[in-house]
Amino acid sequence: MREASPYIRAHRDEVFVVYVAGDALNEPGMLGLIQDLILLRGLGVKLIIVHGARAQIDEKAKESDVRQAFIGDLRVTDEPTLACVKAAVAAVRLELEARLVQCALDAPRRGSALTVAGGTFITARPAGIVGGVDLHFTGEVRHIDRNAIERRLACDELVLVSPLAYSPTGEVFNLNSLDLACAVACELGASKLILMMDPPGIVDNDGNVMRHLTVGDASEFGTADPVVTRYLECALRACRFGVGRVHLVDRSIEGVLIDELYTRDGIGTLISNTPFDQIRQATIEDVGGILALIGPLERDGSLVKRSREKLEIEIEHFSVVVREGVVVACGALYPLESKFGEIACIAVHSDYRGAGFGKLVLDTLERRATEAGVRRLFVLTTKALHWFLENNYARAEMSDLPIERQAMYNFQRNAIVLSKRL
Repeated sequence: MREASPYIRAHRDEVFVVYVAGDALNEPGMLGLIQDLILLRGLGVKLIIVHGARAQIDEKAKESDVRQAFIGDLRVTDEPTLACVKAAVAAVRLELEARLVQCALDAPRRGSALTVAGGTFITARPAGIVGGVDLHFTGEVRHIDRNAIERRLACDELVLVSPLAYSPTGEVFNLNSLDLACAVACELGASKLILMMDPPGIVDNDGNVMRHLTVGDASEFGTADPVVTRYLECALRACRFGVGRVHLVDRSIEGVLIDELYTRDGIGTLISNTPFDQIRQATIEDVGGILALIGPLERDGSLVKRSREKLEIEIEHFSVVVREGVVVACGALYPLESKFGEIACIAVHSDYRGAGFGKLVLDTLERRATEAGVRRLFVLTTKALHWFLENNYARAEMSDLPIERQAMYNFQRNAIVLSKRL
């Protein structure tokens, strides 16, 4: 709860668009997912759910002996297929509404009825002819009635958007649900677009989930999986058109929405226009975070104890790495006489040791030193000798320190002196 509380405050009254594919309805974890969606709404999130129905359309077409054809990812929706689409989408929507309402009534705040809003929010146009093939009643989003959706959200209603839409002439069109979710998120300027994936997010060559990608990184990411490619294209388009962050999460994981949205590191892949971790010069607002970070290291003797007052006076010397508003690493550069400088107070949150944050801080401080004209850096350490040696520092003598720093040397602490020429 302590870790979640900042996210509860941050997400309240924000618009989230959640995409759920139709085949997810048939999976064992669907009940848990519905419960978590109700929980998000209870925590103040303005929720829009866009659902698919591809699996149900395929099943209905098979039952009706209607032959299906695809051009890439688009279904050719002729009149017999459109009848299957209407029946399948209606069935999925009714089932989703029933589950959402039931879960809301079963929640601890018993008796709090949920209103699921639908309507003619989407206007469509025909997708036309693609690759020489007429797609008939396959459509594209022409217009989204943003004001109508926002009015429903303002009334504390959950908005459910189905992949069927109408043209101004009264025709019904079958829409690609993933593209629809992206379009709705962009039009509403959603804080988040959450894509519930069957694959476990975006993975590297070793099969590990990549926790964060900038738009630039994601654009260069190569994968042979066409499904992952479609999700990535959707995420990139959303980020480029104003969506704050896109989360790609494995829908098979119990509680995945809560782990992704209410913990600092998440569990899926986050794609955004800005880096997840920010390294910058510290400000007075970072003092509390730095004190929390260095406190354990001061108590075990790794760092010299600093009071809040001293830290506030010296804050301009510090650089910090911030993840989701939390200081996870810090370090300081103190100028000395004769173009010397001292690196001090490098600390990394216990959850992130071994992740390269210490090296990131050290590189930043060295860059700041070079820009300030420092020619030689010193470090005094009692615990991190080998780490500094690995980063090209060499052992030095106390007599090598500038005179002013020699006068401040703490013989009781008996710190080892290292140095590095820039």
